[in-house]
Amino acid sequence: MEKPRITSAEDWQRARDELLRAEKEATRALDALAARRRRLPMVRFDNGYVFDTPTGHRTLLDLFEGRGQLVVYQFMDSGPEHYCPGCTWFTDNVPVSAPDKLADRGVTWVTASDMPLTQIEAYKARRGWTIPFVSSRGSTFAEDCGAGKGFMLSVFLRDGDDVYRTYNTTARGVDRLLFTQNILDLTPYGRQEDWEDSPTGWPQRPTYG
Repeated sequence: MEKPRITSAEDWQRARDELLRAEKEATRALDALAARRRRLPMVRFDNGYVFDTPTGHRTLLDLFEGRGQLVVYQFMDSGPEHYCPGCTWFTDNVPVSAPDKLADRGVTWVTASDMPLTQIEAYKARRGWTIPFVSSRGSTFAEDCGAGKGFMLSVFLRDGDDVYRTYNTTARGVDRLLFTQNILDLTPYGRQEDWEDSPTGWPQRPTYG
């Protein structure tokens, strides 16, 4: 297995300082994007969806649990006993404490799926997940969010009983939220996936291999 070249402490520090300048530029760019995100307009969203939950049927407004903001991750429905590896990996990366920490800031976290609730609960138990899941099966919620048969993260804001969508993202926009991916991006071998731009001889494999 190939390894990074060995250099002196002085040369390493120069290279690190050069990279740090680029990292700071990227951080400032991300801060600017976040500022633009906070200034996005919002669109009224139907509150008539009914979700199946372990405590009974609940509306989209109910999912807020009285808080002002709601984040929903739409977990793909791949059919009976089939589970999206990307959605599974994403959910594995949601810290157990995240819902409580978000709630402290007035944000509720929910994972929704078109899978039947019984299938969701069985998979949750198998994976050891404790984060809240609801079933959107039988509703057009996934379709209306734009997720369709795929996955998506959507952000909602409530004003009294009115619900609005303020943001959504999918694909790499969701990928950047993952703790494990962000840590791996700091390591010499990265994620070790074959799409990455890595030096020749670096270990790489298919993303879900």
